[in-house]
Parts: sequence; C-alpha cells; structure tokens
Amino acid sequence: MKPNKQLKIVYCTPSLYMAGGVERVLTLKANYFADHYGYDVTIIVTDGKNKSSFFTLSDCVKVVNLDINFEELWHRNFIMRVYQYVVKQRQYKHALSKELYRIHPDITISTLRREINFISDIKDGSKKIGEIHINRAHYRNFTPNRSNLIKKLFAKSWMRGLLEHVKKLDRFVVLTEYDRQAWQEIPRVEVIPNPLPFYPIKVACSRRRRIIAVGRYFDEKGYDLLIKAWSIIEKECDDWELDIYGDGCKSYYERIVDDLNINRTRCRLNDSIKDVQKEYLDSSFFVCTSRFEGFGMGIIEAMACGLPVVAFDCLWGPRSIISDGEDGLLVENGNIVKLAETMLFLIYHPLTIAEMGQKAIINVSRFNIDTIAMKWKRLFESL
Repeated sequence: MKPNKQLKIVYCTPSLYMAGGVERVLTLKANYFADHYGYDVTIIVTDGKNKSSFFTLSDCVKVVNLDINFEELWHRNFIMRVYQYVVKQRQYKHALSKELYRIHPDITISTLRREINFISDIKDGSKKIGEIHINRAHYRNFTPNRSNLIKKLFAKSWMRGLLEHVKKLDRFVVLTEYDRQAWQEIPRVEVIPNPLPFYPIKVACSRRRRIIAVGRYFDEKGYDLLIKAWSIIEKECDDWELDIYGDGCKSYYERIVDDLNINRTRCRLNDSIKDVQKEYLDSSFFVCTSRFEGFGMGIIEAMACGLPVVAFDCLWGPRSIISDGEDGLLVENGNIVKLAETMLFLIYHPLTIAEMGQKAIINVSRFNIDTIAMKWKRLFESL
C-alpha cells in the first residue's frame, strides 16, 4: 500500500469550547487526519482562552489560541462593535500571519469566519481552502426584524467583499450540490459532506415513546415551532415525551412552554451532552425544525442510530440527506400544524418507524468518516 504523504494542515476557526456542529465536525476531521493519515494538524483559534475543547481532541492535534477575543464584541453597540472589530481584525491578521510563517503548512483551511478577509493575502506558501457550513442565503444574514438601514447596507457591502475573497481561494468546499449551485460565480468549488461522528454497532430498538431534537438554542433551530407543534401532540398522546438537547440560552423557549401550559415533565429542555448517541438509541424518532441548515449533523447521527427523521424542508441540509417517505418525512418549512400531523402519523404507525429506521441506517452509511476523509485526502493531495 502506498504510504500517506505527510501533510501539514492548519485549520482556522473561532473556538472549540462550544458544542456546535462546526466544532464537532472540525474536531472529528482533525482527529482522523492526525491519527489515521499521520498528518501534522494544528487548529488556530481566536477565542475561548483557558477553555477546553467540548469534543475530545487527539493528542496528536495541536491547538494555538491567539487570544484575540472577538467574543467581547457581542456586548457592544453596533457602531462600537464595527470600530473594535476593525482593530481586532488587524491584530488577528498579524498574529495569524506570524503563526503560518512559523508552522509553514501545506494547506490552510478557513471555516469562512473572520480570517476569510485576508487569508489568501498571507504568502506563507500554503494552499488556501475555504469550507462553509451554512447555506449562502443565511450566511451572515441580517433579517428584517433585527436590522436597520445601516446594518443592511453593511451586510450588502460585506457580501460583495466576501465573494472577492472567496474567489481567491485555491478551493471552496460546500456541503451539498444545492450549495454548489448557489455559488455559481465562484470557481473551483468542491462538494464534500460532513462525516458521521459515530456508526453504532447496536441501533434503537427499545422504541421508548420519546421524540428527540438536538442542536443549539438558537432561532435558526426553530425550537419555538417545535414546542408549539408539541402542544398539539401533547393533548392527543399522553404517553409520549419530547426531549431537546443543546447549549445556549433556554429562557425564551421555557417561556413558550409555560405560556402554552405544556407539562414540563414530558417536554424537557436539556443542556448539551457529550454522549448524545445514548439518547438517540433511547428514542423513537428525531425531529429537525430548523428554519435553515447547512447540513444537519443531528439528522445523520439520528439516522445512524436507526431513527427516522421528521424535518422541515428548509435550505438545504434535510433534502440532501433524507429520502422523503423512505427513511424520513419532509414537511413544508415553518408549517406547525403539518409538522404536528406528520409527527402524529409516526406516533400512530410504529411499524413505519421501524421500517424507516432500518432504511435510515443504510442510507446514512454514505457519510461514513472513512469515505468522507478520503474525499478530503484526494483534495489535499491534488493541491
């Protein structure tokens, strides 16, 4: 067998301490590249100093924290945030340039955060790759109800600048074919899905009467819509439960639960947990109520555990994974009543749950880490 070429890989991302999808995927890939391919992997972060990685990192993966602390800008007003952002960007460019010249990597990968503005201008000799984990329509999106004219103009200008920066990359990696179509003005686009973090030997078989959802307590995940749908289900099915797992602020969603007089013992808003696989295996089916998705890590994790998925047909993740009617069910995006009806359909048809769950296991095998890592390996070596 031909030995692996020993490549030096650097990832640039804000932090590793949060239990998010980007953090999970990046950790998974970095560990695999270091442990299986023998790559020299370094992750450079800007925030979360003195905080450990939420997901376990291989001892072979190095982490460099530049301590720029962009997170402190979250508590500033918009004008002050823009001013301090410019200052911190200069600090970041200087510090990252210094590290890349020190490490001298073969490949530098941006997760399309703050470094995308200058990563291609750093002439350290490495090939530059950008990987995006969200669809274009919602990337740095300023929604109308949370914006003003200045912010809208800023966002429009920012997107024009982003396109120019992305065009300079040696490769741009998106998660689905739908995403490739959305970036048609960008050359050298590759499609590489996210990998499965696990593929359990055993699958869900207890069929506990429980519905599960996993993801951060952010607006994009649509938990307000899920809770409202659950308020319909709760009245018809007194022996079923709903568990949501994620990090972030839960107070808004707790108020919705209380306002709808939902039984908190049957609708539980849990913190994120590391052994989420155990919770999948102790559930009947998974629900994804995201308003938009880059891919849907929770979807493929649940399917690998033998769970069918009920998901809003949002951009773009669910439809690129789920075969509607075979291993899951897609629902009109944002339609709460239809969501509740679809969930009730599965509740009343346990044999369908079992049949879809078996097909889900087969379908999702295409996201096995060995398969996805090989796609990255071929890309790296082609550069």
